[in-house]
Amino acid sequence: MFVHNVYFWVKPDLTPPQMETLMKGMKALTTIPSVKFGFVGKPASTDRPVIDRSYSYALVVAFDDKAGHDLYQEHPIHDAFRKDCGTFWNRVLIYDAVD
Repeated sequence: MFVHNVYFWVKPDLTPPQMETLMKGMKALTTIPSVKFGFVGKPASTDRPVIDRSYSYALVVAFDDKAGHDLYQEHPIHDAFRKDCGTFWNRVLIYDAVD
């Protein structure tokens, strides 16, 4: 399994239409055929010193293997997301994990 965890720090001045575009874009990423599991969410209300809740949104997508991840990276939906939403955040942080 290959899990791709993406954390976005969204610009505070996004308009409602921009936020809608961002949400639709993140959800569309979970529909790419090589994605076996996809989730889009906000920080949970858990509060312990080891938890970082500074991000705005998380995208978690899982694949069977790195080849599935590589297909995802090159998919037209992913390209459209970068093109349409790439200016909507101040920071993005990615953690990839494999078993």
